[in-house]
Amino acid sequence: MKLRKILAVVLALAMVFAFAACTKSDNGGKEDASGEANSNTAALSFANEGTIKIGSIGPLTGDAAQYGNAVKLGAELAVKEINAAGGINGYEVEFRMEDDVNDAEKSVTAYGTLKDWGMQMLMGTVTSTPCKAVSTEAEADNMFLLTPSGSSVDCIQPDVAFRVCFSDPNQGIVAANYIVDNALATKVAVIFNSSDTYSTGIKDTFVAEAATKGLEVVAQEAFTNDNATDFSAQITNIKASGAELVFMPIYYTPASLIMKQAKDAGFAPTYLGSDGIDGILGMDNIDTSLVEGLMYLTPFLESSTDEVTARFVTGFKSTYPDQTQYLNQFAADAYDAIYAIKAAAEKGNVTADMEISAVGDAMKAAMVEISVDGVTGSGITWSAEGEPTKTPRVAKIVNGKTEAA
Repeated sequence: MKLRKILAVVLALAMVFAFAACTKSDNGGKEDASGEANSNTAALSFANEGTIKIGSIGPLTGDAAQYGNAVKLGAELAVKEINAAGGINGYEVEFRMEDDVNDAEKSVTAYGTLKDWGMQMLMGTVTSTPCKAVSTEAEADNMFLLTPSGSSVDCIQPDVAFRVCFSDPNQGIVAANYIVDNALATKVAVIFNSSDTYSTGIKDTFVAEAATKGLEVVAQEAFTNDNATDFSAQITNIKASGAELVFMPIYYTPASLIMKQAKDAGFAPTYLGSDGIDGILGMDNIDTSLVEGLMYLTPFLESSTDEVTARFVTGFKSTYPDQTQYLNQFAADAYDAIYAIKAAAEKGNVTADMEISAVGDAMKAAMVEISVDGVTGSGITWSAEGEPTKTPRVAKIVNGKTEAA
C-alpha cells in the first residue's frame, strides 16, 4: 500500500515537471529578438499574483499629439524599469493609454473604456480641458488621478486628484517676473486661446502679475479652437500696439503658425511661451530658424547634468532611438508621475485585488507623505490640494536645440 502511494507521488511529480517543460518557450526563457524576456520568465520576478493596472488618457493623434505620445513613452519607460525591479509591492504593473484627440467628450469615453479594462488608478489626462471633464468622473468613482501635465486649477479640484506639473497661476506669475527681472521688454502683448481653460488661466495671472510689476500689457488678443489657423488680425493689432515681446500661453501648433505669419508680416518680436510650447521642435518639417530665440517655461532640460536626468535621457534614447522627438518635459513629467504612483502605492500598501475606491483612499492619503527625486524636480512633495512643490524654469531655443535661458 505504501509502495503504491510512493509510486503515485512520483508519477504525479513527473507529470508536473513535464507540463512545466511544455509551457516554456522554445528559447528556454531567454530574451526574444526584441530584447524582451518572454512572459513566463518575466512572471517569475514578481512576488505576488495579479497586476496593478494604471490607465492614461491623452492626445495620441491630432494637433496636440506631441504631448500625448511623449507622455505615453515616458510612462512606459518608467513602467518597464519598475517591472524589471519587481513591480509595485511585488505586483506587475500594466499600463494602457487611450487617445482622446484633446477632446473632453472623447476623454470621458476613454475613461469608461479604461474602467472596463480594469483600471485601478489614472495617470492623466494629458491636457487641461479633458482633464477637467474626467476629474468629475474620477471624483464620482473615488478613482485616484495624477495628471502629468494638466496645469489648469480645475484639473485637480477633487480631493482624489493630484498633478505633477506646475499650475497655470504659477506659470503666469513666473513669466511676468522673468520678463521684468531680465529686462526683456517694457511693453508686452498676450495672444491666447479663449476657448481653453489652460490658456485663459495662465493669461489671467500673467496680466495681473504684470500690473503689479509695472509691466505694460498693450494688447490681449484672443482666438478659439474654431479659428486657430489665421492670426493675421491678431498680429496686425499686436504689431500696432508697440509690443516688444509677445507672451503665448498656448500649445505649440498655434504658436508655430503665429510665429510664421508674424514673420511673413515683417513683425519679429521676442517670444516667451508657457510649457505648452514644448514639443515645437518635434513637429514635422519645423523650420528651426523660425523658432530661434523662442523661450518657454519648463521643468525639464535635456542638457541637465544631474544623475536622475542623465539616467532618464539615456534610458529614453536607448529605448526609443527613433522617437527622440518626444524627449521633452511631457515625457519627463509622465516618467515622474509613474514613480510617484509607485511611491504612494507602496506607502499605502496598494494590492492588485483592491477596489477602485479603496485604492483611491490609500493613494490620496499616501501622496501627502511621500517625497520623490524626479527628473522634473528634486524632493517633490504634494499638498492635500494636489499641488507639487516645483518651480518653472525658462528654456531657450538656440541653434535648433533647447538650453537654459
